[in-house]
Formats: sequence, C-alpha cells, structure tokens
Amino acid sequence: MNETTPARKIAFATFVRRALDDARAMRAWTGTEVSRRTGVSRQTINRWVRGDWASDPEVDRVVAFCEGLGLKPTAAFAALGWDRAATSRETTTAPPMDPDVEALLRRLVDPDVSDVEKFHIRETIRYLAYRPTLPVADRNRQEQAG
Repeated sequence: MNETTPARKIAFATFVRRALDDARAMRAWTGTEVSRRTGVSRQTINRWVRGDWASDPEVDRVVAFCEGLGLKPTAAFAALGWDRAATSRETTTAPPMDPDVEALLRRLVDPDVSDVEKFHIRETIRYLAYRPTLPVADRNRQEQAG
C-alpha cells in the first residue's frame, strides 16, 4: 500500500457516511433499505464507513452504491483518488423530466410545505417506483377492459 491509502480511506469513508446520513435524513432509509436499493451488502457498506478494506472497493459496487442513492460516481472516484476518466461509465444526457415530477420535486424542497406532506409525497413516489409491474398480457387485458 502507498502513503495515500489512509487518506483515501478516510475520504471515501466520509463520502459514504455523508451519503448514508443524507439517505436517512431525506428518504428515511435504514441501512437495510440502502443495501436493498443499491445492491451493496450492509457488511460492505459498514467496511467502507470504517475504512476497513485492504484493497480498493470494486468499481461496480461503488457505482451501484452511488446510482442507488442518486449520486454521481465521480464524487466517490475522487474520494478514492481514482482516474475518473478511466473508470467512469459513459455519460449520456438525461431524458427530459416530466412536468408533474418537476412539480413534486419543487414541493419537496419548498420550505412552506409541511414535513407531513413531504413524507406522504415520498411514500407515494416510493410505492409507485417499486411496485411490481404487470406482465404485458395482463396490461393488455386491463387496457381492453378500461
């Protein structure tokens, strides 16, 4: 290991800790929920927070962690001291956002909207985002019936 390893571990641990704190504060996610949504085990996340790793974290796990939390992997790569150009995925422009989704996002950051209403917005979005999708045949039957 080189001399920068302790500094890199501290920087990455700080990045992960902040990401977890934000997920708890803004989304009310537990560690188990973060693990489920990112696909990275709680044990791995805990090792990252403690800086308890002998070799660098796997790129795919770092990317999955970031994407599951809506973060840019380049921030994690910078904390790890990785060459961002060599390890980041090709970036594509995001599709245009639906105006209704934009309106919900504005409400979530509006200080005049109560915490209770923000909670209900988040819960509804979470339900819709993770509900099982119907098989195509079932969807076609519903469209014909409706």
